[in-house]
Amino acid sequence: MKPKILLINPPIYDFAAYDFWLKPYGMLSVAGFYEGQADFALFDYLDRSHSFYDNKKIFASDGFGKGRFFEQKIPNPPQLQNIPRFWRRYGLPRNIFFDFLWKNNSFDFVFIQTVMTYWYPGVKEVIEDVRRFCQGAKIILGGGYATLCPRHAAGLGADMIVYGKEFGELSQMLGLKADTSKPALWSMYKSTQVGALKLADGCPFECSYCSVAKVYGKFKPRPLQRGFNETELLNGMGVTNVAFYDDALLHKSEDVLIPFLDFVLRKNIKINFHTPNAMNARFANKELAELMVRAGFKTFFLGFESLSADWHNVTGSKVYSEELAAAVSFLKSAGANPNNITAYNILGHPKGNLQQLEETIAFVNSLGIRGMLADFSPIPGTPDGEYCRKWIDLDEPLFHNKAAFPIILLGFDEYNRFKNIQRSLNRNLSK
Repeated sequence: MKPKILLINPPIYDFAAYDFWLKPYGMLSVAGFYEGQADFALFDYLDRSHSFYDNKKIFASDGFGKGRFFEQKIPNPPQLQNIPRFWRRYGLPRNIFFDFLWKNNSFDFVFIQTVMTYWYPGVKEVIEDVRRFCQGAKIILGGGYATLCPRHAAGLGADMIVYGKEFGELSQMLGLKADTSKPALWSMYKSTQVGALKLADGCPFECSYCSVAKVYGKFKPRPLQRGFNETELLNGMGVTNVAFYDDALLHKSEDVLIPFLDFVLRKNIKINFHTPNAMNARFANKELAELMVRAGFKTFFLGFESLSADWHNVTGSKVYSEELAAAVSFLKSAGANPNNITAYNILGHPKGNLQQLEETIAFVNSLGIRGMLADFSPIPGTPDGEYCRKWIDLDEPLFHNKAAFPIILLGFDEYNRFKNIQRSLNRNLSK
């Protein structure tokens, strides 16, 4: 008899959360390895296509599939009592999951994933509920939180923690054989406007503030055919927006992205593609930009972080101002809408004295594109994260919160001053 496996994407506990093409892609990918060998069910707390949202216009998607989650204001956790913002639970109400488990509670295994380390309260809630309703099920926890905070994750009561991409022990527990050539298990959604793709793992850089190298290692392309199969699967489901979760989408484009784009054009696939994980402007060129626009890329997010060469030299030398300016020029010339080109700049970095943040914000605006302040999250195991131990208890993941740490470092007024500068420039750009 096939094992029964429940996949759960937990609710989010945070100061803010928005459906920025969020899908439990890692968990769906792992489930896909075992397709046909097990019976799967999915409960996604962050699924805005759930019937709960029917006729609630306030949660309607924008033109590209993004939108608001249902939210409930709750008391701030004790660790974040001094942060002057409201704490909320985002996602479907808990009673909907209770009803689901009353009707479907004979699972052998439960997979739970979460990405951000500081989202663990949602994992804790889900484990408590599974223990209450599915007492015989083995709980398996994976994702970024489990990999970056293994000791903390072990304290939540799961039966197994999957670290990074090591699936040997998982296959042994399930009694199944993983077929890593299979696509993610998107069939678990009855309907969805949004999907995700990943053509490669890892990154060629080792920036001092980033966890990608720790979680995924060096850059390694995935088999192209797997990407082709997933794209056709999503297209056949009627998905209209796909976000790339790659951390180095443009790297070695002649071997990875360009063959993918050629495939999309050859098959006449009509999907809007998006790059929320940020592209590295250094690898952009005129031909690649034109090909991306022709293939359906609609929003372009570029990692910039700082105008200062000194800051980049001490954090990883990822991209410099002239490289960003060139990439923006290529995209505009290719026909990309400038309002859909965004450069990320880090806010609240512990070496912000080198960053020239106000000048950085102004420089991005001078290129005629939008800027976005990406709040810094101190990640354990990274040089910059470890440096933050002088301000916070890094062993408590709630202090990794990207909205909390910049306020702790800068103060609420200074934090808001930068945010207001960025908002004002973006509003002027839109006029």
